[in-house]
Amino acid sequence: MKIVSVHEGVIPISSSMSNAFIDFSTMDCSIVALVSDVVVDGEPLVGYGFSSNGRYNAGDILRRRILPRLTDAPADSLLDDGGELSPTLAWDVMMRNEKPGGHGERSVAVGVVDMALHDLAAKAARVPLYRWISDHYGDGETDDSVFVYAAGGYYAPGKTDRDLQDEMRRFLDAGYEVVKMKIGGADLAEDLRRIEAVIEVLDGDGSRLAVDVNGRFDLDTALAYGRALEPYGLFWYEEVGDPLDYGLNATLSEHYRHPIATGENLFSLQDARNLVRYGGMRPDRDWIQVDPALSYGLVEYVRIQDMLRQHGWSSRRCIPHGGHQFSLHIAAALKLGGNESYPGEFQPTGGFADDAVVEGGRVSPGERPGIGLEGKAVFHEVLRGLHA
Repeated sequence: MKIVSVHEGVIPISSSMSNAFIDFSTMDCSIVALVSDVVVDGEPLVGYGFSSNGRYNAGDILRRRILPRLTDAPADSLLDDGGELSPTLAWDVMMRNEKPGGHGERSVAVGVVDMALHDLAAKAARVPLYRWISDHYGDGETDDSVFVYAAGGYYAPGKTDRDLQDEMRRFLDAGYEVVKMKIGGADLAEDLRRIEAVIEVLDGDGSRLAVDVNGRFDLDTALAYGRALEPYGLFWYEEVGDPLDYGLNATLSEHYRHPIATGENLFSLQDARNLVRYGGMRPDRDWIQVDPALSYGLVEYVRIQDMLRQHGWSSRRCIPHGGHQFSLHIAAALKLGGNESYPGEFQPTGGFADDAVVEGGRVSPGERPGIGLEGKAVFHEVLRGLHA
């Protein structure tokens, strides 16, 4: 196989909603298409990738550094001993001449291309990505379906508690059993009122509700909210302080006995290792949310999983951020604890295939070759426009 052309673009995924830290009025993301010389049914095989929500496009890094290294590399340097496209070898090519550290937008750029490479490799093998991942990085066994929770509950102009309850009812009607809402963008009294409104919809069961602070709190606020949240027995209390403030997280874990979740804004093996070393995370109850699409892609995520095992963590304690099809395949292949979902948000990139059905809080990644973005009609049309 040879990659004959690469195509990069930027699309909006904007929204009027906001969390405790940012609004999404100008949010966008990078998209990539890698066109190969392999032809199936008269069409070249194309690998597609995109950046996850919450970070802006990485177009400049893609155009000036990452994609030129890929296209300038000898074709056989991207192939394994069996002559198949190797995303791992390609990852090394993309990271040449990059100094250690500096994670962030660089990791987003590499993650976009890594996704496209894995999509292309699985398509060439004529298998859905989750089976390719399990065969190459896992144990050959996969989960047939994946636990998913519905993330929403954002702040929005004029949004009432009744509106929030109706939103959560729609999630339940769609087949989800666990939901997540934002907190920290209002004062404690208002957030507690909002939480109780959602728990009412959940028949009084706080263990079916996760709350997300998006890194807003200092230590005193984190502990005050923790004391107030304790009686609800929530599914988790997420990203309470700055993602790199491991001391805050460690102190919180000493005082808050229920599950804590964090990691969506950690973009490397080294950051994730520091979290488990210094962040007070408890492998019997807490959750790690590293998003493969934002953290140098699947190649790096497999390294993170190896590190977590060495520190006594089960893959079942990992639920990636992002709510997209790529992480869904990874969750099924590596037997993760689940995957996020944003029903109807961050379009056209967010969500799963158009024919995906959530039942009992679980969904299947589907059997289309590769990631299966061809099953997202609106998004596929956008992606094809890159290279058609």
